Amino acid sequence: MKQFFLIIAVFGFSISFAQKLEYTDGKIFQDGEQLSSFETKNLMKTDLKALHLFKKAKSKESIGGFILGLGIGGTVADLVMGLTSDDKKYPTVITYAGVGLMAVSIPILSGRKKMVQESVDIYNAGLKEQNKTLGDNFELNIVNNSNGVGLRINF
Repeated sequence: MKQFFLIIAVFGFSISFAQKLEYTDGKIFQDGEQLSSFETKNLMKTDLKALHLFKKAKSKESIGGFILGLGIGGTVADLVMGLTSDDKKYPTVITYAGVGLMAVSIPILSGRKKMVQESVDIYNAGLKEQNKTLGDNFELNIVNNSNGVGLRINF
């Protein structure tokens, strides 16, 4: 019976430390396994500040990527029209608008990786606080009395 409680206690502590997230090369990992954005959002539901920052970074990435794609598409389309048509003068307003959209997307896209890293750090710090609280309230004692030896666990 002692071994059973000891195994449960050790397993409980290992699970609580196994939830830590790592952010490397633009990807989020948990225990060496890459997580999708959906899985990351589900994990961060317990820490609203980290979740808000993660969603903000993903929104920034989506909007910036769309604007960058629109700028590149417009510039390339105008270039193709200029190369295939003899009577069209190249560059036109579409090229300038495309270059402008690409320039606008740069500040939008900047800082998103830092925001994701910060959200992962906030989430991990919250896990440490939860584990610290669990460790402060958890007691495992061996009790010896006239009835025999026993194990006492206080939460």
